[in-house]
Formats: sequence, structure tokens, C-alpha cells
Amino acid sequence: MKALKDLIDNKLMPPFKEGGKLHKFWPIPDSLDTFAFVPGHVTKSGSHIRDGIDMKRTMFMVIVALIPCLLFGMYNVGYQHYMAMGVTATFGDMFLFGALKVLPLVIVSYGVGLGIEFIFCIVKSHAINEGFLVSGMLIPLCMPVDVPLWMVGVATAFAVVIGKEVFGGTGMNILNVALTARAFLFFAYPTEMSGNKVWINTAGDGKPVDGYTGETLLAKATTTPVSEFTDTAGNAYASVNASFMDAIYGFVPGSVGETSVIAILIGAGLLLWTGIGSWRIMLSAVAGGAVMGLIFNLVGPAYFPDNTFLALPWWYHLAIGGFMFGVVFMATDPVTASQTASGKYIYGFLIGFLAILIRTVNPAYPEGVMMAILFMNVMAPMIDHYVIEANIKRRMNRLKVKTA
Repeated sequence: MKALKDLIDNKLMPPFKEGGKLHKFWPIPDSLDTFAFVPGHVTKSGSHIRDGIDMKRTMFMVIVALIPCLLFGMYNVGYQHYMAMGVTATFGDMFLFGALKVLPLVIVSYGVGLGIEFIFCIVKSHAINEGFLVSGMLIPLCMPVDVPLWMVGVATAFAVVIGKEVFGGTGMNILNVALTARAFLFFAYPTEMSGNKVWINTAGDGKPVDGYTGETLLAKATTTPVSEFTDTAGNAYASVNASFMDAIYGFVPGSVGETSVIAILIGAGLLLWTGIGSWRIMLSAVAGGAVMGLIFNLVGPAYFPDNTFLALPWWYHLAIGGFMFGVVFMATDPVTASQTASGKYIYGFLIGFLAILIRTVNPAYPEGVMMAILFMNVMAPMIDHYVIEANIKRRMNRLKVKTA
């Protein structure tokens, strides 16, 4: 590390320092320096606390938490492909196929997003914002594998410029940047973001097997009782528990990084262990989703017997679609989430509640968690406002009692 520090400080940085020929572009080497080493910045006056954990280290830890989803997503893309085509393949074949499909999405996301971030840094003469390190990974993980690369680039540019930079950059955005990119594509190019043809890549290797539909479990739930679910190749599951466990493991069609609950929970464990993710938001969001699903289970069969989606077991709702991925990695965004402890319970519960409500009542929005999180991002400041007002009111009442 000492050699790397010496290389950056003495070889790379001098032309970019004040008075150097390349000083205008100093945010570029500065981003490398501060990403590798904690900068020695201190406050100019007053007391301060120096900590080895800063924004870049925090963002890096979130990226580490996303790696299980990325690796499993690569494998599952290949697994779904070979199953749909009826071709026997090894673990290596499946992973390599998925990697070749997923890595270009990651490269385009980071290339476009960081490119725009550097342009804003150079124009405004400030250091690079760290926030896109996480958004750049979240964007490809919440996309279908077959989404065109140019759409990923356009959506990333829209999210960075309109979703973040116009509000002042990292820490000032109102909406989650990655979900802004997904929402942009969902409404601008709906045929590339929904339906039965975007979740599994079936290019090459002949034609899909008989019985293949390309449906996700969410799409099946709108028309088919859960006891009649089939896998990608059209084979009926042995039981409801069998299809549920496939959803837990992640061997189902879906967005690249959203299918495996186990991979997501590994990331959640790391975020909670390091104190980066909010357990209040995660727990309350799961509770909200469970309550809404339970209400539908109680009311649906009695009043809407023909609606199979309402009869989907409440615990099944928590495992399919992007629910868990959104709850763990997007609802807990420290910039756009509620900031007060009580507010986090309300914010998280309503995300889970609305996510299941939206996906069930309006099948046109099967990924209700996206709409729920974006809506609650907007509502978060209002929740915090009323929580703080309530605290002030309680303290004022206690003060009146003491002085009476």
C-alpha cells in the first residue's frame, strides 16, 4: 500500500496540483487517491472526530454487500437460458454465459454514470461524488438481462442528471437514483422492461422447449393458482413449497440481481453488521408487506374468488419479484429515506404495504416495490417533519407539567 500511495502522490498527482498543466482535471486522480486511502482532511476550527470510515468506505461496503447478488445473477442468467433451451450445461458454462450478458450492463452503467459525474466535477471544480459507486451497481442488477445497452446508458444519464445533479449532487437527491433509472425505462420503453420476453435470454442454441413461456412468478400469479406454477421449462412443481424454495434460492426468471433471497440476505447481514443499513426500515417493510398480503388472503377468496393473485400466500409475496432487493438495498438509501427513528418504522412499513397493494391491485405495475419506494422517498421529509413536531409537543407538555 505504501508503494501505491507513493505512486499516486509523487508520480500521478503533481501535474494535477494547483499551477500544474492538468489542474482543471484534478477530480480524476483525486477520486483514485481518496478511494484507495482515507484523506487526511480535518475541520478548520472547533472540535471534530476523525474516523477511518468515510463516505467512500461506506459506499465500498455496500458494493461488497451487492456482490453475492451480482455473482448469483450471472449464474442464474445462464441457468435460465440453458433450462429454457433444454440444453444440459455445466456450472462453468452457465456462469460464463451469464457473465458475458451481465458484465456489459455493469460496464455501461459505470461508464456513463461516472463519465457524467467527472464532467460535473470538472465544471464545478469539486471532488468526485461517491454516491454513484453504489448506484452504478444497483442499476444493472434491477434490469432485465435482455435490456439493450443503449437504453441502460440513456437511463443512467437521465438518473444522474435529472435525478441527482439538478438537485446539487450526492446527498441532495430526493429520489433513489437507481430506481429513477428503472422507472425511466419502465415508462419510456415498457416493452423492454416488462412482459414475458425480457427476463430470459434465448438467443442461439435453437428454440426454447415446449411449455416455455418466459413468465416470472409474479406474472404467473396473476393468472394461475400457486399450486399450478411451473418452472422455466414448463415442468409443474411438486408442491407449493417447492416453487417457494426456488424463489428463495433464486432459480426463477427476474431482474439480474433480484431473484435470490439468500444472496440478498447475505448482503443485508453485512449492511446490518457494519451499521450501514437500517434494521428499522428493513424489518418494518417486511412487516408491512406481510400485513398487506395477509389482508388480501383473508378478503380475496371470500369476495373475489376468481382473482388468483389475492389468494397468493402472504409469505410468497415477500420472496418473489424485487421486493426483498428493494427493501434491503433501495429503501434503506440514507439520502432518500426517513432520518428519524420513529419515521423509519412508518416509512418502511408503508413501503412494504404499498408494494404489495400496487402489484396486486394493478397488475400493470407488477413491480410495485419500485413505485412504493419512489413514492415514499417523496413522503420521507413529511414523515420526519411530523415525527419531530410530535416530539417537540411531548417535551413541551412535560415542561408544562414540571413548571405547573
